[in-house]
Amino acid sequence: MPVIEESLVIRQPPEVVFDYLSTVDNLAVWDSSVVEAEQIGTEPMTVGTRCRGTNKILGRRFDWTTEVSVFDPPRRLDFRSIEGKLTVVVTNLLEPVDGGTRLTYRADAESGLGGIFGRLGDPIVQRAQARTVRANLETLAELLGAESSG
Repeated sequence: MPVIEESLVIRQPPEVVFDYLSTVDNLAVWDSSVVEAEQIGTEPMTVGTRCRGTNKILGRRFDWTTEVSVFDPPRRLDFRSIEGKLTVVVTNLLEPVDGGTRLTYRADAESGLGGIFGRLGDPIVQRAQARTVRANLETLAELLGAESSG
């Protein structure tokens, strides 16, 4: 099972970071692989809330639907795929640190990241996505108006 995990410190309190991450409309702003994303329904986000969207990975578009599997403000926010070509669990772990929040983003791709391109593509896709995730987290830190550090 391919895993991508990246962590950085955002110079904002966990509540600010969590609020931004849990607003699905923000996803396409900070995640460069997301073409569009929206929450299904208007209720406040909680466990069971569904979201849908489209990613573009290595030039290919993939539609998805996810469900919030852990909602623990301001500490943890997890999504798991329930529809789409990729079976993935995304974990956002937020820990208070001096002057901000350590955000650890982890994606566990149960079906293999390269499975959508062929099984031999796993290592290539995993390396490319790891670079993309790191850049996305740095963008997130910039959008929240703060310096980031690894």
